[in-house]
Amino acid sequence: MANDWWGTRSNVSPRLRLEVELMRATYADTFKLVVPRKGEIYWEGVVEVNLRGLKRRDHILKIVYPKDYPSRPPEAYVVEPYLYSEKHQFEDGQLCLFNPRDGVTYGWNPSQSTSVTVVSWGIQWLYAFYTWKATGKWPGAEERLTAPTRPPQKGHQRRWGDY
Repeated sequence: MANDWWGTRSNVSPRLRLEVELMRATYADTFKLVVPRKGEIYWEGVVEVNLRGLKRRDHILKIVYPKDYPSRPPEAYVVEPYLYSEKHQFEDGQLCLFNPRDGVTYGWNPSQSTSVTVVSWGIQWLYAFYTWKATGKWPGAEERLTAPTRPPQKGHQRRWGDY
């Protein structure tokens, strides 16, 4: 069965050829492309998180291409070890890597972003996760899920966390 965006095993699309070329140039043999007979194609690789005190430094990342790629970004998962952040992952374990409201400038851009983008975000997510576990604060901008209790005061400049 052909998958529109990537073609077939015997007739691979230019986009998938580009993805493979960029992944190899960036990550060499760290990530392997898996093309199952059924289901979506994905990259899987071992990333070493170089932080002192971790019980396990090697983490397996899985980057899954959705059927409507590149209109939607690949989904990133930590396969091993089990990690979970209620605020920074979806219920199925998919990593929350960017805010769609950021648009193509800071989020997913179908014409410029690739699986390399998502792997890089996944690696950043791992370091953010362990920083959060150590400090109780997620590094970087976060979207507030509830409305502020009071409006910003006059002259107060709004920051990302204020929304």
